[in-house]
Amino acid sequence: MSDISDLVRDSIKQITPYSPGKSSREVKEELGLAEIVKLASNENPLGPCPQAVAAMQQAAAEVYFYPDPLCRDLTAALAEKWDVDPDGILVGRGSDEIIHMMGLAFVNPGEEIIYCDPPFALYPMTTAIMDGQPVVIPCRDFTHDLEAMAAAITDKTKLVFISNPYNPTGTIVTAPQVAEFMDAIPDYVIVGFDEAYCEYVDDPDYPNCLDYVRKGRKAVVLRTFSKAYGLAGLRIGYGIAPPEVATALKQVREPFNISSIAQAAALASLADPNQVQRSFQLVQDGKQYLYEQFEQMGLSYVPTQANFIFVDVGIDSRKCFDELMRRSVTVRTGDIFGRPTYIRVTIGTMEQNRKFIEALRDVLN
Repeated sequence: MSDISDLVRDSIKQITPYSPGKSSREVKEELGLAEIVKLASNENPLGPCPQAVAAMQQAAAEVYFYPDPLCRDLTAALAEKWDVDPDGILVGRGSDEIIHMMGLAFVNPGEEIIYCDPPFALYPMTTAIMDGQPVVIPCRDFTHDLEAMAAAITDKTKLVFISNPYNPTGTIVTAPQVAEFMDAIPDYVIVGFDEAYCEYVDDPDYPNCLDYVRKGRKAVVLRTFSKAYGLAGLRIGYGIAPPEVATALKQVREPFNISSIAQAAALASLADPNQVQRSFQLVQDGKQYLYEQFEQMGLSYVPTQANFIFVDVGIDSRKCFDELMRRSVTVRTGDIFGRPTYIRVTIGTMEQNRKFIEALRDVLN
C-alpha cells in the first residue's frame, strides 16, 4: 500500500503548517487558571462596534440563504470610502485569502515571489503551494530593505509582498522609500502592499499606496476588518487593485466565500464613524504606557506603528513565554521570527497592559 507521503505534491512537503499558539481555553485548562490576558494574536480588545453586533444578529436569522457572492453592498461602501473603482475591489476571507488568490492567479511553477525575512506566514505558504521560487530578503533595522528587494528582481519575478506596518516589528517603510522602490521595479512585477495594521499608523510619512492603484500600477493594497474593526473571528478582509488585476483575482475566487454575517458586520463597521478612532486611541495610550514601563525596566523595544510591540526581554523568549503563561498572560515568542530574546506583545486595554507589566517584572526579577 502506498504511503500517503508518496502521494503528496512535492511542493507541499516543504510547508510548515501555521501555528496560532494555544487558545485561552487550552491555557486555562492546562494550568488551571481562571483568567487569561491574551496578548499573543494582535486582536482588538474593544471588539466590534454595537452596530456590527446588531447587524450580525439580524443577518443570523437569514443564514439559510446563500450569501451575496459578489459582496455588492460592501464593495460599494468600500469604493465610496476609498474613492476607487468598485471593479477593482475584491473581498476575501481575511486579507489572507487575497494573498492566496494572488498566487493562484499569477504564479507559475518556478516563478519568484519576493518577501522580507521574517515573513508573514502566508507569503512562503503561497509560494510553496504554487511551486514558486521564494526570494527572501533579510530585514534591515527591523524593517523592509526595499533597495535589496528591488535589486533581487529578475525576469522570473512575479510578486513582491511588502508588509506595512511590518509584522512582527511594527515598523513602516515611508512614502519616499516606496516611491523610489516603485520607480525602480519593472512593469511586469505585481506588488502586494499588506496594510493589515494601517489604521493604527500615526507617522505622517506613511505612504498612500492606493494612489498607485488609482494610477493603474500593478499593485494590490490588502486590508482587513480583523484588527481595528474587531472582527477577527469573522475572517473578512479585502484587496484594492486596478480593475484588470482584480479581474484576474476574481477568476480564482471561490463562490460564496464570504458569509452573510461577515458581510453585514463589515458594512455596519464601516458606517460607524468612531470605531477606528476608538481603536487607534486605545493603542496610542497603551503603547505610551508600555514604552515608559520598558524604559524603566531597561528593556529595548522597536517603536511601533501597529497594535503590538517587539521587545527584547533579555532572556530566552520561550522561557519568558512559559513563565508569563503561568502568570495568566500569553504573548508571542520572538524565536519564530529569528529573535530568540524578543517577545511580541499585543497592546491591550490599560488593565491588560498593567497585568502584563506586573507579570513581566515578576518573571525578569
